[in-house]
Amino acid sequence: MKTPQPLLSLRTPSAAHENGDVRGISVMMHHHAGRKTLRWICHIAYLCAAVCLLPAQAATPAIISDNAIFKPVQAQQAMVVADEPLAARIGLDLLRQGGNAVDAAVAIGFAMAVTYPRAGNIGGGGFMLIHQADKHRVTALDYRETAPQKAHRDLFLDAQGQVDGQLSRFSPLAVGVPGTVAGLLLALEKYGSLPLSRVLTPAIQLAREGFPVSPDLHQALQSRRQHLSAAAQQVFYHDGQALAAGQTLVQKDLAATLQRIAEQGRAGFYSGDTARLLIADMTAHGGIMSLADLAQYQPVLRTPVQGEFRGYQVYSMSPPSSGGVHIVQLLNLLSAYDLRTLGHNSAATIHYMAEAMKYAYADRAKYLGDPDFVSVPVAGLTALEYAQQLRKNIDPQRVTPSKDISAGQPPGYESPQTTHFSVMDAAGNAVANTYTLNFSFGSGLMAPGTGFLLNNEMDDFSAKPGVPNAYGLVGGEANAVAPGKRMLSSMSPTIVLKDQKPFLITGSPGGSRIITTTLQIILNVIEHGLNLQEAVNAVRVHHQWWPDELSVEQGLSVDTYHQLQKLGHKIKESPWAMGAANSILRAPDTGRLHGAADPRRSSAVAVGF
Repeated sequence: MKTPQPLLSLRTPSAAHENGDVRGISVMMHHHAGRKTLRWICHIAYLCAAVCLLPAQAATPAIISDNAIFKPVQAQQAMVVADEPLAARIGLDLLRQGGNAVDAAVAIGFAMAVTYPRAGNIGGGGFMLIHQADKHRVTALDYRETAPQKAHRDLFLDAQGQVDGQLSRFSPLAVGVPGTVAGLLLALEKYGSLPLSRVLTPAIQLAREGFPVSPDLHQALQSRRQHLSAAAQQVFYHDGQALAAGQTLVQKDLAATLQRIAEQGRAGFYSGDTARLLIADMTAHGGIMSLADLAQYQPVLRTPVQGEFRGYQVYSMSPPSSGGVHIVQLLNLLSAYDLRTLGHNSAATIHYMAEAMKYAYADRAKYLGDPDFVSVPVAGLTALEYAQQLRKNIDPQRVTPSKDISAGQPPGYESPQTTHFSVMDAAGNAVANTYTLNFSFGSGLMAPGTGFLLNNEMDDFSAKPGVPNAYGLVGGEANAVAPGKRMLSSMSPTIVLKDQKPFLITGSPGGSRIITTTLQIILNVIEHGLNLQEAVNAVRVHHQWWPDELSVEQGLSVDTYHQLQKLGHKIKESPWAMGAANSILRAPDTGRLHGAADPRRSSAVAVGF
């Protein structure tokens, strides 16, 4: 059979789809399709993708209907969607006062270091995607942590040559050189409009004066006490008990650290008192980070990974994130299938997604790493021709076992506790930001006198090629530990444009599930025509090549579950929700902004005006 060519837009939809009845078709498949019928449907869909070159048109944009069960928050001028309400409203207030999307994003980033300590941070790192409306340009800002200069390839191996997970996750050796402060300051300097002191003032006030502990924060503290250092416990616990919901959390040391940054800029964190306090504690407990490591740290402006899907331009994070590369690769792979006709979250649609995911994660294990250290074949991995080559291996009627899949030959050569927020202002500037400490509360370490938690991102390196990390991800030589190197990440802040204007701002936490979560938000909106809140709320699935299992959230149709098993999928119902894709959509027809906070994070909010 001829391999289907990648189609960049949907074929003329059926009458049912013109009426927006996507869910009805999915339900019909679930209840009326037996095994033979399902295979017939899959086979016909495959043939259509292969040989039916009918005139194509873009999918119908998501419509907000009074009949919709889930509806996004709407606003006309500006929107913020984040995991923590106090920080979100700080960002919105700056937008009301005339600040732009970058001003708001930087203020949110610093505020969440105060109010959302399990993931918001100044002791970690991340990625930011920025759309400048006046220049019609998307820029990728990499402020990922780096390995200290004394780090080496076998840093986390014991005497027998085996990986010691304790060293890479909960010791001072687990801490990468923090990048958040340098990254946020660079973003504000180059793309912001307000002075640093004004942007930092709300976070300083929250740390100095305190704020009521939320039920969400109380529960997180209760569950992580045994992992937090003595200095951290002095901040978040009283008489050995986590601060209760409603009690006031005051963080005077953190306020002083933030004040030094407000007054001295970069020097207020990467040298001076803060740096000395940090390195003294690291050294006293066997760490290898030095004052020189802090002084030498630099964020990097990179070219985002770009692709096209159904007439939309997709921009996402470039390496050392694997997210952008594989989101574009997956969209290329899936573009030849009419998933909209097959139905949202139908067995056939999930089958194609899962099979495509295996090939992307196999490539991730072999090719992805820090582009300043290894040659990452971004152009080859994201080429339509490469997707066409891989698609030959996808059988519409049965599963391909992961043991039979290895990394392909492209032409040329994150933790569940991460947090993502999206911002858009009245001028059309937009920010997608994902940053993290890795685990919840990171390494749990806090240098006395600094007030901030430190990351354990060194675990994201391949401590030993071929051995899975804490998220089950297998890495290779490209992601081996090396001095000054950035560890590979799945964080995938993403901006989708239509006619050079922001259409969708999205991203997610979720470790290895970040990539597939972000992919499904894009597909749910563009391919399936769901409104943004429906797209965010929908049940998610995930396959990462190894382990060879299809992970699904609770709530997937029982009929779909059984049909997937008949196709050969080994299904594992995930014990936790996947990701938290706080997203913004700009309606092309009205210009109104739709904000969708992900209900998987009970504290997440969408606020706008």
